[in-house]
Formats: sequence, C-alpha cells, structure tokens
Amino acid sequence: MELEKHYTNRTGWLRAAVLGANDGIISTTSLVIGIAAASDTRSPIVLAALAGLVAGALSMAAGEYVSVSSQSDIETADLAREKMELETIPEVELKELAKIYVRQGLDEDLAMQVAIKLTEKDALEAHARDELGINEHTQPKPLQAALASGASFVSGGILPFLVALFAPIKSMVFYQYGFAIVFLALSGALAAKAGGSNMTKGIIRICFWGTIAMVVTALAGYIFDAKTS
Repeated sequence: MELEKHYTNRTGWLRAAVLGANDGIISTTSLVIGIAAASDTRSPIVLAALAGLVAGALSMAAGEYVSVSSQSDIETADLAREKMELETIPEVELKELAKIYVRQGLDEDLAMQVAIKLTEKDALEAHARDELGINEHTQPKPLQAALASGASFVSGGILPFLVALFAPIKSMVFYQYGFAIVFLALSGALAAKAGGSNMTKGIIRICFWGTIAMVVTALAGYIFDAKTS
C-alpha cells in the first residue's frame, strides 16, 4: 500500500521560490517596460534590467532571511517558555494538553490518557505540536528560504533581462509583456504542480496580477515621457 503524498513539508522553500521567481519576472519586466516606454535606445533599458535583477535578488534574499529569522526567533522563545513551564508546573501543562484533546473530540478520560502517554514520550514535542502548532515540517529555515528566494528571483529576472538584450527596441514593450506572460504561466504551472494545487487557478492568478503590474508601470513610463518631452 502506497503512503499518502503530502505537500506541507514543501511550504517553506516553495513559498520563497515561487515568490522569488514571480517577483523576478514581474518586477524586472515592469521596470524594463517603464523605461522602454520612455526611451528609444537600448542602453538605459538593459542597464535598468541589470540593476533591477541584482538589486531585486539581494533584496529578496535579505528580506526573506530577516523575515524567516524573526519567525524562528518567536518559535524558539515559545519553545523555551514551554520548556520552563513543563519543568516548573508539569501538572498544569498536562491538564492543558488534555483540554486540547477534549476540544478535538476526545472524552476527558481518554484525553488525559493520551496526554500522559505523549508526555511520557516527549512532553516538549507534544506541546510544541498540539499547543503551539510547531513541527519539523513547518519549522522556519532562514538560510534555506533566503537562498531559495534570491536564486529564484535571478531565475525569473534573467528572462526579461535577456529579452531586453535581444528584442527589437521599437516593440520592446510588447515583447517584454508577451514573454513575461509565458514565463509567469510556466512559473504558475510549476508552482501548482509542486504544491499539488489547481494548475489553472495558479496560472490565471499570477498572469492577472502580473498584467496589472506591467500595465501600471507602462502607463507611468508613458506619462513621464510625455511630461518630459
């Protein structure tokens, strides 16, 4: 009999990777579109794409590391507090754990038996999982998240950068948008497949919001160009 396939153990790196890749595509493409809408030469467009790619990757990695580190610090503090309470007031903690199981549907006697057994095995693990909602699958990993986020931003941002290098200047805005939609659709499909979610929904969602971002940026470029001309 095959074991059931679950995807919760992928949430940490998958969230960072998807966010990084999509942000790399959308932000770099939007930046290029904004510059292309106000310029008829390639140099500023390529420079903007490169600057956006480098700055975005570093920003995503740093931001993800700080964010996930903060989450990790909170969980570490909660675990330390729970460990101290288990050492000082174990009877109270045992009753608290039993109450959790009662709320989940067990009768009081069975709930207490389960609480006692789990406490005997590993009290901190039982409280971390059932009281605090912390387990090894969802435990934050700052460095892993930062690397995944930075690398995925580069993997997404390099695509509009290449388009900026080789696409015709006169049609740069349309080439950037067209390729971006294809890239976003592929990214949405891969993310949905890796996460076991609905592929069509994922593709439509990212393409819709990506289009909004690029249209707004293009309008900003046209308006700025019109005002400075």
